[in-house]
Amino acid sequence: MNEDENYREGIEAGGDDYLIKPVSFMIIKAKIRAMERIAEMRDQLNQLNAELEALSQLDSLTQIFNRRTFNELAQQQWALAKRHQQPISALMIDVDHFKLFNDHYGHPAGDTCLKKVTHAIKSCLHRSTDILGRYGGEEFIVLLPETDAKGAMRVAQAISEALENIQIRHDVSPSSTYVTASIGGATCLRTTGHDLEELIKNADRALYKAKRAGRNRSWIDEVATHKTLLLADANQDLVSYFSVHLQAHFNLLVADTQRECLELAVDLHPDLILLGSSIAATEAGAELCKILARTPKTASITLALVSETASSHNMDLAKNLGINHHFDTALSGPALLNKIIQALR
Repeated sequence: MNEDENYREGIEAGGDDYLIKPVSFMIIKAKIRAMERIAEMRDQLNQLNAELEALSQLDSLTQIFNRRTFNELAQQQWALAKRHQQPISALMIDVDHFKLFNDHYGHPAGDTCLKKVTHAIKSCLHRSTDILGRYGGEEFIVLLPETDAKGAMRVAQAISEALENIQIRHDVSPSSTYVTASIGGATCLRTTGHDLEELIKNADRALYKAKRAGRNRSWIDEVATHKTLLLADANQDLVSYFSVHLQAHFNLLVADTQRECLELAVDLHPDLILLGSSIAATEAGAELCKILARTPKTASITLALVSETASSHNMDLAKNLGINHHFDTALSGPALLNKIIQALR
C-alpha cells in the first residue's frame, strides 16, 4: 500500500521506516546500515546518560555519594527502619585540623589525604546497606542501618584504627603527628516520633563533644527526648554549677566565646541558650544577641541570662538585651530545673 495515509499509519503503529514491496536488496541493505548507525548512537547516548547520572550522585574528588544523594538514600533506609522498628545509627567524621594540613602541605596533598581517608572509612563498612557520603569539606557521614550504639562505636573505633594504620604525616597538628579524625555518632533505637534530620543533628552534636574532649576520639549518643541547652560563658565556676544541675536532664553544650556560641547555635539549633553575664555584658555579647534575633535559624531560640548573683545590674542587663529569663547560682537544683522547664515552654 503506497498512499500517504498508509505511510502515516505505518509510522504511528511503531515503525521507524516504511518500505513498499517489492523492495530491492540494495535498498534493504542501505536501510539496515542506517538503522544500525541510529541504534549505535542511541546506545552511546544511553551510556553517556547513565554515566552522567552516576557522576551527579558522586563527589568528584572522593567518588563516594555527595550530600544530596546520601540524604536521598538515607531517607529510604530511615523509612525501612521505621517500618520494621529497627535501630539505626549515623556517624559524622571530621578530619582533625585539616585546614592546618592544607595550609602546610598544599591543596593537592590535601586532596590526596581526603582520598586516603575515604578509602580507610570504606574499608570499615562491610554491608551493602551501609551508606557513606562526603558531607562537605573534610567532613564525612555514614549511615548504619540495623545498628545500635555499641555497633556504631565498633565501626567508629575501626575507622580510627584504619586511619592510624595508613599513617598520613601531619607535622603541624596539635593532636598527633599523623592525620586523625574526630567521630560523633547518634543511635535511634525507636524511630517513631523522630526523623532522619534529628538523627544527623544528634550525631553532629556528638561530634562537637568529641572535638571538645580533645579530638582524635569517638563519642556516641542515643537520640532521646532530652532538650538541648547551649551554655556560653568563660567562667568555669559558672559553667560547673549549671553543668552539675542540668547535665542529667538536658543535652548540654558549652561554648567559651561569642563566636563559638553563634556557630553552635546556627549549626545545632539548641532549644535554649544560657548566656553568661561575662559574655553578655560586652559589646560583642550585645551584638551576639542581635545576630541571634535576626538570623532565621536562631531567631526562635529562647535566650536566658545566667550569672552568679541576682543583682539589679544583671536584671537591667537582661532587660537591655531583650532577654526575658534570668538564672543565678543562688537557685537550688530543683528551683533552677523548674525555671528552665518553664522557659522552654
